[in-house]
Amino acid sequence: QILESGGGLVQAGGSLRLSCTVAREINRFKRMAWYRRAPGKQRELVADVDNDESANYGDSVKGRFTISRDNARNTLYLQMNSLKTEDTAVYYCNTSPNAILSWGQGTQVTVSS
Repeated sequence: QILESGGGLVQAGGSLRLSCTVAREINRFKRMAWYRRAPGKQRELVADVDNDESANYGDSVKGRFTISRDNARNTLYLQMNSLKTEDTAVYYCNTSPNAILSWGQGTQVTVSS
């Protein structure tokens, strides 16, 4: 139902662009979000975006990450710049504020120092 991609290994300060394709019409969902789970930590909300493209970001990623959505392609994006080692995590997408879709496998992002 959900397929995340675009993760990888990158040095600190680098960039990655994540994509999430949903096998449903995402325009049905008012808010879509990126979440992440770092090793040993609970899954947290990274950013979410409304159908009108208004977005909210977690404090730790403000000014570095940009979330966007393409309803015609049923795809959610996360542009990640100035990556830090603490951004290392598995990244997932789902709806927000409640994650009502079945979780995908996620995409691993590893940031090396």
